[in-house]
Amino acid sequence: MSRLQLTFACGDYDRTRALEEGTVRPDGIDLTYLRLPVEETFFRMLRHREFEVAEMSMSSYVKSLDLDDPPFVALPVYTSRQFRHAGIFVNVDSGIEKPEDLRGKVVGTPEWQLTANVWIRGLLADHHGVPVDSVEYRTGGQETPGRVEKAAVDLGERIRIEPIPADKTLSAMLADGEIDAFQGPRVPSSFGPGRRVRRLFADPVAAEKAYFAETGIFPIMHVVVVRRDVYEQHPWVAQTLTKALGQAKKKAMAELYDASALRFMLPWLIPGLEEARALLGEDYWSYGLAANRHVLETFLRYHHDQGLSRRQYEPDELFAPESTENFVI
Repeated sequence: MSRLQLTFACGDYDRTRALEEGTVRPDGIDLTYLRLPVEETFFRMLRHREFEVAEMSMSSYVKSLDLDDPPFVALPVYTSRQFRHAGIFVNVDSGIEKPEDLRGKVVGTPEWQLTANVWIRGLLADHHGVPVDSVEYRTGGQETPGRVEKAAVDLGERIRIEPIPADKTLSAMLADGEIDAFQGPRVPSSFGPGRRVRRLFADPVAAEKAYFAETGIFPIMHVVVVRRDVYEQHPWVAQTLTKALGQAKKKAMAELYDASALRFMLPWLIPGLEEARALLGEDYWSYGLAANRHVLETFLRYHHDQGLSRRQYEPDELFAPESTENFVI
């Protein structure tokens, strides 16, 4: 019997490597794994629908649900999760010493709809008294001029936002004091010892641990999407791919905890993993809907409040139903 041929565009992750290497194979599917930077994957999938399966920005996916004919259906598989307190940077002369000082300041962000920035704006509003509309925003390329939003964004008059000059970058503007702060998933090149840029949270790890203790949220950044035409023709791929991705994650976690020889160049890898389990729970990088309902509800509230979705979606509306339940023996 012939197997279904699918292309999966995704980043270089331990939790998906078994699919790339072929040590985990989805039932009935021959998978071509394209290892691409996330920005390239998102751009090509959103603009041209080039792949049958792809990693996708959570924010971009939710925004796509507003379309009359949504092009994707998601699986409850989270290829990227990350706390984001470390993604807020300030100019040392900006007068910003604590999060509340961001009110009235000018903040750069590569794109308004970036998932990392949805989380950052939300946590600042919920936990630090910085309403989204209390800040002025500037968008553009972080390190290279000319970046634009991958999808159209209509924020009305409540949000004060405008692009930076076409020949400038946010990183340089932050260093020069032309903007007061920067929020984004990547560390700006103007940050470093002896430079004019520092992190807002001097100890971001401590801030992130306190945030989790208060909220129970380990933020979700990316999901896996299947192109809707593929899903409608072969609905069985939703659970098949979810199962295979779960097996790949389980394999990666077992290998990560092998103390005989460190898998990554991090001296305290094993103690760090043990601490993560103690603080966040044994399955801290959980897949699925039920275990992540509160995280998803919070993100969907932020997404709608920030003008990125026409209505506030419910977590149950996000995923292929075949991928959210399983058989029991």
